[in-house]
Amino acid sequence: MSSILVVRLGAMGDIIHTLPAVAALKAGHPHSRLTWVVEPQWAPLLEANPFVDRVVTFRRERFFESLRDLRAEPYQVAVDFQGLVKSAVVARLAGPRRIFGFAAGIARERAASLLYSNRVNTSAVHMVDMRLDLAAAAGAGKSTLVFPLPPGRTEGDLPEGEFVLASPLAGWRSKQWPIEHYGELAIRLRELGIPLVLNGPPAARAELSQVKGATLHCSGIPGLIDATRRAAAVIGVDSGPLHLAAALNKPGIAIYGPTDPALNGPFGDSLQLVRAPDAITSYKRGAAPDPSMWKIQPALVFDALKAGCFA
Repeated sequence: MSSILVVRLGAMGDIIHTLPAVAALKAGHPHSRLTWVVEPQWAPLLEANPFVDRVVTFRRERFFESLRDLRAEPYQVAVDFQGLVKSAVVARLAGPRRIFGFAAGIARERAASLLYSNRVNTSAVHMVDMRLDLAAAAGAGKSTLVFPLPPGRTEGDLPEGEFVLASPLAGWRSKQWPIEHYGELAIRLRELGIPLVLNGPPAARAELSQVKGATLHCSGIPGLIDATRRAAAVIGVDSGPLHLAAALNKPGIAIYGPTDPALNGPFGDSLQLVRAPDAITSYKRGAAPDPSMWKIQPALVFDALKAGCFA
């Protein structure tokens, strides 16, 4: 294959979970030219990626311009790692000879599979492994599992010396740990002489500043990557920043509630999983933290963090 299109439009955690599959795809076709189409806000995750030759940003508000950029090259194969109707349509619009995607029942939207020429089944459980299977069907090579992430860039001030980085926000609030708990955790960490840094986008400054005793660090994706690399440990929920930390093999605590850690948990073993024993996997997108998240007390998280990272 001389030209391959990868479709994974967003979001942060999903793109990170797709990085090993794309690296394997390039390894299987080392002389091919690989293009990744992505929504513009997530493009910084692909900076300096050695396995990606071209990045196309797809903007719905500038549809025809994006379509022109997408069609600037002919593709022999497209691989839709997203499994939505919109991502399958983007793959179709690119005009490849073949489109690989998950079979109905595995794709996030069953109708998406109708647009694929090659429908792939998998028995893998975790998202990373599922996407590796999809890449293998498209001729991916067997290569070392890698997460090629950019180095990031400094944005704002961070404490000198060791600090714990927490990213409290998630795509939906039922996955979040109650914001009140971070204040108590910050007090406990101060007993060890270690500051708690809360990271979020600039738009979340007012919400995160409610947490007393923590240092606020608002940044974009490059600043988050830089802060994660510099942190002594991380605390996160089922969201992009946690999966970034796992990809960077950072130690810390992953707090889970209504989502399934086997499917959506941090990849690898650097992060310790904390979940209430009676948590129900519901994927319910509530407007407040799931009751199971309230049951995880700051003392429990602090003790796990102290024993695993600062013993």
